[in-house]
Amino acid sequence: MSTFQYPKLDLKTPVPSDIDIASDAVPLPVSVIASEAGINQDELDLYGKYKAKVHLSVLDRLADRPNGKYVVVTGITPTPLGEGKSTTTIGLCQALGAHLKKRVFSCVRQPSQGPTFGIKGGAAGGGYSQVIPMEEFNLHLTGDIHAITAANNLLAAAIDARILHESTQTDEQLFNRLCPVAKDGSRRFAPVMLRRLAKLGISKTDPSELSAEEVSSFVRLDIDPSLVTWNRVLDTNDRFLRGITIGQGKEEARFTRSTQFDIAVASEIMAVLALATSLADMRERLGRMVIGTSRKGVPVSADDIGAGGALTVLMKDAIMPTLMQTLEGTPVLVHAGPFANIAHGNSSIIADQIALKLAGADGYVVTEAGFGADIGAEKFFDIKCRESGLIPNVAVIVATIRALKMHGGGPKVTAGAPLDKAYTSENLELLSAGTDNLLKHISNLGKFGVQVVVALNRFSSDSNAEIELVLGRAKAVGARASVMCNHWAEGGQGAVELANAVVEACSVEPNFKYLYPLDLSIKEKIETIAKEIYGADSVEYLPEAEKKIALYTEQGFSKLPICMAKTHLSLSSDPEKKGVPKGFVLPIRDVRASIGAGFIYPLVGTMSTIPGLPTRPCFYEIDIDLKTGKVIGLS
Repeated sequence: MSTFQYPKLDLKTPVPSDIDIASDAVPLPVSVIASEAGINQDELDLYGKYKAKVHLSVLDRLADRPNGKYVVVTGITPTPLGEGKSTTTIGLCQALGAHLKKRVFSCVRQPSQGPTFGIKGGAAGGGYSQVIPMEEFNLHLTGDIHAITAANNLLAAAIDARILHESTQTDEQLFNRLCPVAKDGSRRFAPVMLRRLAKLGISKTDPSELSAEEVSSFVRLDIDPSLVTWNRVLDTNDRFLRGITIGQGKEEARFTRSTQFDIAVASEIMAVLALATSLADMRERLGRMVIGTSRKGVPVSADDIGAGGALTVLMKDAIMPTLMQTLEGTPVLVHAGPFANIAHGNSSIIADQIALKLAGADGYVVTEAGFGADIGAEKFFDIKCRESGLIPNVAVIVATIRALKMHGGGPKVTAGAPLDKAYTSENLELLSAGTDNLLKHISNLGKFGVQVVVALNRFSSDSNAEIELVLGRAKAVGARASVMCNHWAEGGQGAVELANAVVEACSVEPNFKYLYPLDLSIKEKIETIAKEIYGADSVEYLPEAEKKIALYTEQGFSKLPICMAKTHLSLSSDPEKKGVPKGFVLPIRDVRASIGAGFIYPLVGTMSTIPGLPTRPCFYEIDIDLKTGKVIGLS
């Protein structure tokens, strides 16, 4: 019989700042959290006292155990007022574990330094529903994003070096450098080179047996510099790296080209980490990532460059999820952090797999999909669930009355300025108009055959009439349950009604289905998402997008799912259009291919793959208390 005791919250009114709550909490040793979660000590690599990497061998040990119930938390279209999706994910798990005594795991993404120091702040939840230690969660964690950055930029450097060396050396010179003669006079192919030979249909494994023609095809990738699609990355919001010129050095001047940086969490390597199902699967995915096209129109991969194995070595520890805890001692697996407006916006398949096995048939796993349901949840279903084969039971959609009023045409909100009284006093007309955004998302989720539960986060200024309006309309359009919750101020106790609703909804056998079949064309899949999920009338393809769609179709990539890169602030491509926009055309500016991750991603409108810093970034508030060593100002 377990002697584990969930930590008791010392609730205060008014609710202190997030970091003050987190700093006052005394986390349990991560070894205690692991033991209660069913993780053996030899399946952990400790990173200090309160976080640890979990070995994938857990999956082998528990292979025959049935999975727990699978719950995804999503939200309405985000506004600057915030909906509290991460806070709801953590509060729901605290309610399920500490209050309903269910086996439960949270699976969440690792925060990017970009929003942490930029405009959004951290992602540990808020109030009395947080992951702790909060500052460790939001800053570096166990270094996974740094590993992704290193791997991505190694490949970027290798691409330009290969273009330079092929342009300045003969076939014989290249071959002698790629397969040098050893001291004993022999030559050999490195393991990654054997993959390229197999791709070329060359069965010979002795370098000396290759003909001149085979040598040439082996050493000449003939990359077209204008068709290189692999960008450099860093984990900082830096708008001035959206367009750069490389090759300015004396020896590289003939190889100058225009390129750009992406934010690290938009790297395909991040997407690979999130969608891989094992170390071997990650190795295959990293190797088949396409970095560009040859002058003959042939896709060039990371394994063609020779870097697949090295990338895997850099990522070998990153593939293990990080174990942490909530304020009430329920276990959290933190892994991967792709943005939902740029990439697929979900934590890793591996973390979910491990959590579902540890939870067992009577347990629950709650994972969060980034931004609104039109982006993160759609990609959760059509990309993540497709890759994992896992069947979700319930989707929880998070909303606030304040945000719904903004969708109804409420006054503009400016950070740091007092809220207009429209948001702090009863206004049923404004709220009724804005509720259409919530109803659209409920309708969309119903297309995937999952049960929908609405979580309405309450503010003290919300009137009973406003709450009844939202909850009633949500039930009327098909939500299985709609409940008001207050986990920000009360922790798990404030989400008990939500937890009970989720447990009840999980008792219904899911009738899960994808939005589209993979055998549709690239355009047909794009248009299905645009019309069915966003509500667009039609789709417009700019010339660059048309060119890329034709190229990827010719290269055999048309049967992959679609990962739309679109603003999260509107169902349309225009972030200023709130509510449920009508009569709009969705513009596709460009299309890229993440072949290792396994999806095609169109760029909608002016969507950027590296954010910029605002006038007053979050880092203005962040400092360190020199007496105690504690971080201050992090939110």
